Amino acid sequence: MLLNIEHQTHYAYSEMVQYTIQQLRLTPRNGHSQQVNHWQIKVNGQLTAFEDAFGNLSHTLVIDQPHAELVIAVCGEVETGIETSAPGHTLPLDIYLRDTPLTQADTAMIAFAQRFAGAPLLEMVQALREQMEYIQGATQVDTPAATAFRLGKGVCQDHAHAFIGCCHSLGWPARYVSGYLFTENGNLMQTHAWVDVWQADHWLGLDVSNGTLVNDTHVRLATGLDYRSASPVTGSRMGGGVEGMASMVHVNQHTGLTDKQRAQHQQQLRQQAQAAQQQ
Repeated sequence: MLLNIEHQTHYAYSEMVQYTIQQLRLTPRNGHSQQVNHWQIKVNGQLTAFEDAFGNLSHTLVIDQPHAELVIAVCGEVETGIETSAPGHTLPLDIYLRDTPLTQADTAMIAFAQRFAGAPLLEMVQALREQMEYIQGATQVDTPAATAFRLGKGVCQDHAHAFIGCCHSLGWPARYVSGYLFTENGNLMQTHAWVDVWQADHWLGLDVSNGTLVNDTHVRLATGLDYRSASPVTGSRMGGGVEGMASMVHVNQHTGLTDKQRAQHQQQLRQQAQAAQQQ
């Protein structure tokens, strides 16, 4: 499947920012059945490329002059569902048995996972979807898996964190994956998250929120132990006062946005970010 991706993020500030430094994990790499045909990141700052400890293609963004807004625009073309060589390991598998505050399983999660110790992974996927209803706004980016599991609701990152915690409790290496998802109706206008589990000497991708194996509708950006280590954008700033942020993702087959559509979306995001900053 040939996918065109556009991802725009706009930050607005109530005061001038004196200095910004961010780490961007916004560049997909070849492998895991995907081939990147072309890709670019545009920012109002300086970019330095590097590969992080998890093997993610990353950039450090620095803006060392006063600024009132930050715009990150990403676009590119990725072909999915093709044969590719498996990427090499950058870290020992035991690393992916390590719990974090976001993935740590409590007694309820451990008991839940034990029911599926000898079952196919998709059975635990379906059971977790039933246990945790997909509801936006019920959790935050720093909500631990155990809390979301207890609430019985969350979004894709909560599903991923909880599933990782359950896998760890069964002794299965598992990791968090951030990326994009193509939908026929285009209703998912944000990044997505799923899980890799080490099974039969390879990583098996599982999209818990959608109850499926990862397929040619998925484009992976980064992997890590949890959201914090695979988040598309993390960083800090000096000054700026109150921050407002808005983002939008478009994943389309064959054709990308026109220049007019792109400009309209940029203006819309600017207005949304300014409105969020004033709340």
